[in-house]
Amino acid sequence: MSTVPSYFKDFLSNIRLTDNQVNDLKTGHTTLRKRLEGDEKLSKIIVSTFLQGSYRRSTAVKPKNGNKSDVDVIVVTKLDSEEYTPEEALNLFVPFLDKHYKDKYRIQGRSIGISLSYVDLDIVPTSAPSESETGILQDKAIISEYTIEDFQQNVFSKSFDTTLFESSYNIFCKSDSEPQWKAEPLIIPDREAEEWDETHPLEQIRWTVEKNKNCNTHYINVVKALKWWRKTQYPDMKHPKSYPLEHFIGDCCPDGITTVAEGVVLTLENIVSEHPTKPFLADRGVPEHDVFARITDDEYSDFYDTVCDAAKIAREAYDCEELYDSVCKWRELFGNEFPSAPEPTKSNSPAGFTNRTEKSAAIPEGRFA
Repeated sequence: MSTVPSYFKDFLSNIRLTDNQVNDLKTGHTTLRKRLEGDEKLSKIIVSTFLQGSYRRSTAVKPKNGNKSDVDVIVVTKLDSEEYTPEEALNLFVPFLDKHYKDKYRIQGRSIGISLSYVDLDIVPTSAPSESETGILQDKAIISEYTIEDFQQNVFSKSFDTTLFESSYNIFCKSDSEPQWKAEPLIIPDREAEEWDETHPLEQIRWTVEKNKNCNTHYINVVKALKWWRKTQYPDMKHPKSYPLEHFIGDCCPDGITTVAEGVVLTLENIVSEHPTKPFLADRGVPEHDVFARITDDEYSDFYDTVCDAAKIAREAYDCEELYDSVCKWRELFGNEFPSAPEPTKSNSPAGFTNRTEKSAAIPEGRFA
């Protein structure tokens, strides 16, 4: 069995967002949020803003082929879904957009996309169904820009805001806070369907934190690894990608994994053995929603075939006794961002394992998530 942990550390370092990309994301979303909260008209209807999406959940990988990093900003408003149609709700943001992002935005079905030279932003307007939700939606942990990995890295740092950590722990981790979480999802305007629908981005974050903890902090890295496989090996395949793919990985990755390699192998094999046909994936917090609803049976079948091939390669890589052979198989699965291994020599150990001379990049670990 070969888990090649140092190689996976370097691989994950290679595919994660760069420091510059993270800084661009922070500049983009911080500027947007300050402008929204300072807008004369919108500030009167905004309850809070917070980050969601793969960046917040620490499951994002670096973009390819000239694409930019992206971040989603949830804007919780006081809008009454009985008084405003979805189109009217989205149109309330147009004057603000014309002022700050003229010719750089587009109104989408359920959000507003902003394309800047250095980053893509998504404004996701929502409404809290009752005033009782306002308190938690303004909690310091929710409106914080910290990602799951940020908490893992900083939780034991002397400079870390202990009040923020305690608040985050109480909201995301303590089981006795769950009734508070489960209370009500947010309402989101769906312009194409001409109706308001439910969404629960906070439950997606809470679920990811819990899953990562149950997977000994390896889950978010399993997601990144398999997103990279999907992005680089099958770039022309339409579905699933983005959150639907992440959700599926979450359902199929077993708890208790001790390495990223183990998580990758078992996740792929679980998909093969348990889901030969397109499953219904109940959305976190809104279980009547099917995350795979927009994926056709044929699209899923094509994806399933690629997983069957990938599962075979991953199992061979995992079961290899020889380091060089194992790494070659992992590179076949993940591409050139997975580090290469030195070719076997007489000085190698019988099992073919040699010490790496390069320093492995540190991947955040911690007990918070």
